[in-house]
Amino acid sequence: MKNGKFFNIRVYAFILNSYEEVLIAEEFHYNTFMRKLPGGGLQFGEGIYDALIREIREELNQEVESATHFHTTDFFVQSKFNETHQVIGVYYIVHLKNDISHLYRKSDRVVDTNGEEEFKWKKIEALSPADFTFPVDQKAVEVFLSLFDQEG
Repeated sequence: MKNGKFFNIRVYAFILNSYEEVLIAEEFHYNTFMRKLPGGGLQFGEGIYDALIREIREELNQEVESATHFHTTDFFVQSKFNETHQVIGVYYIVHLKNDISHLYRKSDRVVDTNGEEEFKWKKIEALSPADFTFPVDQKAVEVFLSLFDQEG
């Protein structure tokens, strides 16, 4: 692009388990604590679904059984880390091939060193947009919760 402005496409997973919980990632990058969903950035030459599969393999060492797209960011969000980047989030509801409900239950540790990442389960009924650091995730949580309101 001539003007030096770029799109940063991110793909994230609402990973659900049989206890009606969602897996949340707590990470420390760029000297910043952040709470988000498992996932990450699209790489050049990669499709969005392929990026989702890769990110889950990299972060959780797990395989996806099913993934249903339910939300894409539809408003402008400037990257917190790079003023020339616009962030677009693509969100899926994901079920893994293996049950990992027993994992990520013992740590109350808060990450505080660059590169650290911890995962924790949170009950869907206790989930709130305010739990998350970034506006793209906050909006996705609103949309996700509205799906459950419609089902109930």
